[in-house]
Amino acid sequence: MVVGSDISRYPNTPRPTCRGYLHKRTQSAILKGWRKRWFVLKHNGYLHYYKHKKDEGKCRPLEVTKLEGAEIGVDMSLGKPFVFKCIPQSGNRIFYFCATSNQEMKRWLEAMEKAVHP
Repeated sequence: MVVGSDISRYPNTPRPTCRGYLHKRTQSAILKGWRKRWFVLKHNGYLHYYKHKKDEGKCRPLEVTKLEGAEIGVDMSLGKPFVFKCIPQSGNRIFYFCATSNQEMKRWLEAMEKAVHP
């Protein structure tokens, strides 16, 4: 059983394809930099993110993004290792993510790639 999730209430719900902490680049008018967030990639191809791991299943996600048709790839432009970006088909936004290792980055890219081309 996963604590802080709705899996126990809905046992037939498929488990998320990928979940974990990533740093997300923030570029609002007030804040700039990287924020650690808990990401959950669901089987339906939607990427949810929360402020903390404990919020999953308890709070509404901070944002939900449909990955189908998105452009995903490694990004070297920011001069930081393990950075990759996601450009969703809908909207004019670019998400930049930073993983803690190359292995972690590859895990997310692989999972996201499957969501992009279901």
